[in-house]
Amino acid sequence: MQEQAVNRFYSDERTRGRVRGAIKEYLGYHDESNGGDVEARKVGYTTMINHYYDLVTDFYEHGWAKSFHFAPRFKGESFDSSLARSEHSFALKLGLKPGMKALDVGCGVGGPMRTIARFSGATIEGVNNNDYQLSKVQQYNDEAGLAELCSGFKGDFMNLPVADETYDAAYAFEATCHAPDKVGAFKEIFRTVKPGGLFAAYEWCMTDAFDPNNAEHLRIKKGIEEGDSLPDIATIPETLDALRAAGFEVIESHDTASDCDAETPWYLPLVGETSSLLAVRRGRVGRFFARRLIRTIEAARIAPKGSAEVSQMLGAAAEALIAGGEAGIFTPNYFFLARRPAP
Repeated sequence: MQEQAVNRFYSDERTRGRVRGAIKEYLGYHDESNGGDVEARKVGYTTMINHYYDLVTDFYEHGWAKSFHFAPRFKGESFDSSLARSEHSFALKLGLKPGMKALDVGCGVGGPMRTIARFSGATIEGVNNNDYQLSKVQQYNDEAGLAELCSGFKGDFMNLPVADETYDAAYAFEATCHAPDKVGAFKEIFRTVKPGGLFAAYEWCMTDAFDPNNAEHLRIKKGIEEGDSLPDIATIPETLDALRAAGFEVIESHDTASDCDAETPWYLPLVGETSSLLAVRRGRVGRFFARRLIRTIEAARIAPKGSAEVSQMLGAAAEALIAGGEAGIFTPNYFFLARRPAP
């Protein structure tokens, strides 16, 4: 139930006080009337992102289960199946197999790592800078019987606490979009992957259809950034240039969101489906009832002041994502496969 998703924050007054502070500080990074701008978000990205995931992780799981990403999807295919297929495809693209070790960059609560480890037999280590999500990674890995293959460690992917040439491969599912400096993030991944090693990712990008002089396009972009804890959203050319500047050779790249069938666009889960309770929760109907619940418990002083504002922000972010998808100016699934050149 949605009540369970908010219970962790609101169990006592001390916790509620911390949440009030997190809400205020997070929203401040996006308040352009009070110093919140792209540069402020880049400088304070660690705090901003930690506040964001402290606030939204339980809500994400409530509607999104344990794999926090989108995926190209085809007619007759469920959303959950599309996620698993994408995760399996990453394992195949990277050539993962038993005895290999891969880095999951920004691993969330570990849904993709467990799917990839089961599918490939490779060892997966996930880096995450959020303590609450890391506690869930450990719990879920243990429950799945995958603790020998899967693990998480605390770290900032801008400064990985890992020796050079540690991993056979690396991947990221919609995680490096949070980086304040893509070249810097990609350089760290390059450093920790062995020569000849591969790096695959889904990246959030503004497409070639995005017009920076179009006020509506800018409004949509800001809505996505504010609701999803992004310093800025790079264009496709900027992302590819950053990979090359970091030293990678780009082997393959294309917008997999454009591969979706017309009946199943990548943003369909946000619009709403009725195939399961989880599908209903993801969509507009689920968000409507969630907002009503949160307003009620905030009015009853169970939830801290500002909770409804965060819920509203997340709902607005979903609508911005839908608008970006419908206009074709944004993709969450720009895929690239890059290699660290061998000597």
